Amino acid sequence: MKAILQRVSHACVTVSGRTIGEIERGLVVLLGVAEGDTDAEARWMAGKMAALRIFEDDDGKMNLSVADVGGAILLVSQFTLLASCRKGRRPSFVGAARPEKGRRLYERVGGLLREEGLTVATGRFGERMMVSIENEGPVTIILDTDEGAAAGGPGEVS
Repeated sequence: MKAILQRVSHACVTVSGRTIGEIERGLVVLLGVAEGDTDAEARWMAGKMAALRIFEDDDGKMNLSVADVGGAILLVSQFTLLASCRKGRRPSFVGAARPEKGRRLYERVGGLLREEGLTVATGRFGERMMVSIENEGPVTIILDTDEGAAAGGPGEVS
């Protein structure tokens, strides 16, 4: 599972010209689910997103989580994060989960974030979306469960 987190002051997602998800201060999370991902990766990813300290405290240090600042999360599925560009000029998406599995784990991550007490707005899985992001900082962080596994495995949040 891969995710791009952007610290935002405002973000929204529209489908066919209609806003379906919108947040003010918080995180936009673009989430890609890989073929081998399981519930363990979903738990690791949601835990890391909820606890990651990328908001500034009163001293200007990144020391606060999205919950600490009363922020929300806009969660958007993005299978293209799993693209492989190693061969040729056209990306291959064979590493991305099949739609049924991708949807289930995407929704699982959203549910786990809500269980953490966070407000979560979403895009619409499988739809063509327009995402407007007002990146604050700018701050952009990449999370990858493969890297989490190397540091102690999915499920461990430090």
